[in-house]
Amino acid sequence: MGNPFPGMNPYLESRRYWNDFHTRLMTYICDALQAQILPRYVARLEERVYVEESRREIQPDVIILRPKERAVGGTTTIEASYDPPQVLYVEEELHTEAFVQILDREQELRLVTLIEVLSPTNKEPNTKGRELYLRKQGEVLKSDVHLVEIDLLRGGEYTLAPPRSKVVERFGDRWHYLMSISRADDPHNFWLYPLTVRDRLPVIPIPLAVGDGFASLDMQAVVNQCYENGAYEVTLDYHKPPPPPPFSAEDEAWILALLQEKGLR
Repeated sequence: MGNPFPGMNPYLESRRYWNDFHTRLMTYICDALQAQILPRYVARLEERVYVEESRREIQPDVIILRPKERAVGGTTTIEASYDPPQVLYVEEELHTEAFVQILDREQELRLVTLIEVLSPTNKEPNTKGRELYLRKQGEVLKSDVHLVEIDLLRGGEYTLAPPRSKVVERFGDRWHYLMSISRADDPHNFWLYPLTVRDRLPVIPIPLAVGDGFASLDMQAVVNQCYENGAYEVTLDYHKPPPPPPFSAEDEAWILALLQEKGLR
């Protein structure tokens, strides 16, 4: 059985599966575009690598430290007692995030379009991942490069280029997923696709050089390909609720009915 959901499968938002899903998704997006845009353009899969510090405070098990004797060079010394410290453990975690670039071969491989699928680290406040993403986003928006952003994560901070207040004003706040296309030749008009868990993912336009039209990307097809090739059917536990944040009561009832209909609950 393929993806049981008509659109994005919310169970894939779990961090347990996201890295694998994200890597597959970027690869299949690149492959889907390549055949359309040759020979003038090429699609390239690139990576952004950074180190994030993970900090954890540890409470010592011993509440009161007592003096103890310690032998040093044949002489017995007594260590002074002291109040227990709070221990801060700092671990460096390497993050790798893939993205797709469309390059123009007629202009010495000039970057034409950047395609990003957001990761959880892009949406976490006060993290290196978010800082780097927003910095890159700002640079692209000020350049002659088109920006395609795809957010398939309900959790975390709003991160896409169009202001959230304007999106809510235009579409309300009942959407779960959002895709945004910013064209360098028309930077004030964002093309948006607000979607719920009940919606099929769209076929979106991928802008090429100004005046050269668009390629098309069937997001539902690549998500379904990820689901099948990633063998998620045999690893996802549909007897549990989807990962947080929780859906509304109406959407939860719809998800339950869908999974029961598919024989997964």
